[in-house]
Amino acid sequence: MANKPRSLDEVASMKYRMRQTVSPLVTKTVGELRSPHLSQLSAADPEQSIGSCPQATEKPHSKGGRGRPVTFPKDLVMDGGCFVGIDVSKARLDGHIRQRQSFQHENSEDGIAEILTLLRPLSVILIVVEATGGLEVPLVRALQKVRLPVAVINPRQARDFAKATGALAKTDAIDAAILAHFAEAIRPEPRALPDEQTQWLDAVLTRRRQLIDMRTMERNRLSGCADTKVRADIQAHLDWLERHIDDADQGINDAVRDNPDWQARDRLQQSVPGIGKVTSRTLLASLPELGMASSKKLSALVGLAPFAHDSGKHRGKRRVFGGRAEVRSTLYMAAMSASRKDNNPLGQFYQRLRRAGKEFKVAIIAVARKLLTIVNAVVRSGMAYRPDLPALELCHA
Repeated sequence: MANKPRSLDEVASMKYRMRQTVSPLVTKTVGELRSPHLSQLSAADPEQSIGSCPQATEKPHSKGGRGRPVTFPKDLVMDGGCFVGIDVSKARLDGHIRQRQSFQHENSEDGIAEILTLLRPLSVILIVVEATGGLEVPLVRALQKVRLPVAVINPRQARDFAKATGALAKTDAIDAAILAHFAEAIRPEPRALPDEQTQWLDAVLTRRRQLIDMRTMERNRLSGCADTKVRADIQAHLDWLERHIDDADQGINDAVRDNPDWQARDRLQQSVPGIGKVTSRTLLASLPELGMASSKKLSALVGLAPFAHDSGKHRGKRRVFGGRAEVRSTLYMAAMSASRKDNNPLGQFYQRLRRAGKEFKVAIIAVARKLLTIVNAVVRSGMAYRPDLPALELCHA
């Protein structure tokens, strides 16, 4: 049977319907992330609400739109306990009790007291706080005094976790909710803050490094200055810096001498080649885990553990990053000193690496990691370093 001829309008209409059947028009991209300009969460949009998750009846591959953060069911919370996140700023403390309520108080003694009054009756499993340059210390110490478990994490971890869960908006209240979610999902290990004396030692060492940096800058300015009056002013500032550096050194020496535990550890650490006074005091103040943790864990804490970057057949270059920068830089300089001496095992270890074709920095980082392993073994065993006693034997002594 012959097809009935169609008009031009009918042909155009048919082609349009065919296009709609094969590839329908899409007015909204599936999987599109929330716009960073939308700072407030909408209750009508459960996919963007903090703590939302797909229902159990939903298929795992259903086309539900945006990626949704995964949360733990309420029945997985042990003994009705709760997870808490607190975002710390200079003026305010924003908190969130996971799946319960939010709170906000001033960052003061009264505000911290109100937070303690709120949290103590609860069965708190974990509280997570970001490290904010020392602003978090009064809150964390207060929580520890009433025996509430609290973990201080790197802000980069919290931000990466927020991005992974699809929460791109950022406010103090949202950050607190993200920290509470982080506490529930990741369960970081609570770490006790150092005592007040250790914090004082760390502060003085930090100030000493700042003074030395200023002295270096002033010396460079003095060498390039021709004006007599300006040179005299720079020299006066250099004299002032020298006096304060000497005062800091004297204060540190007195503190170590008056503390028997520090004195014993300082003596053990300085028995290792390459470890001087500054490196030893830095380890005392910034690495209290020394002698109590494994060498691999300490290397990761300090930032001396090389991380792989492999994918399929690709073998990327190993790199070190993160960790406690002040300890890593101090051990790097100590490794530089130890590598120049051929009459000690560390210097010989460095030479073997260089002869094997290792780059300079790769070899120095390996020496720094070996140095940390030896110091850890010495402190753990309580025995001074001896070249004839390997670090592995010291570990098991």
